[in-house]
Amino acid sequence: MKCPFCQHLESKVTDSRVGAAGDVTRRRRECEACGRRFTTYERVEEVLPLLVKKDGRREAFDRQKVLGGLRRACDKRAVPLARLEQIVDVIERELIDSAEKEVSSEKVGERLMAHLRELDPVAYVRFASVYRQFKDIDELRSEIEQLAPRKDELEAGVVSPLVKPS
Repeated sequence: MKCPFCQHLESKVTDSRVGAAGDVTRRRRECEACGRRFTTYERVEEVLPLLVKKDGRREAFDRQKVLGGLRRACDKRAVPLARLEQIVDVIERELIDSAEKEVSSEKVGERLMAHLRELDPVAYVRFASVYRQFKDIDELRSEIEQLAPRKDELEAGVVSPLVKPS
């Protein structure tokens, strides 16, 4: 491992520990030339498929971009950041497990919306309005009507307030 101070290519490991989640190994190293110590982190590089955008472009899956979109949708909502990170973790794991080289961005967007629908209906509508690019208020109204159960169904106890009626 190259020393960040003197650029010497040889160093020795003085301590090695596995991170709390078990996915990162922290190594304390000492340069054999200058004797200074530094820390490195090792993580398994998992290959994610490329996302095929609506216009045909291909780009790498960007966890921070997805998380940013979810955070904007949940702005001023009582949704913990940890829950949003869990959603992105699930999506990432599904992409890795699929073993596909390319996945349409629409498929990823639909999966994100499914998670948001269960988590927070308002955040779901916000995300869907941007993702699906509603052209007018009627399209938005239609989406909200599909999301909200009718008053008579709620009063009869047929559905819970957060479950989409079939």
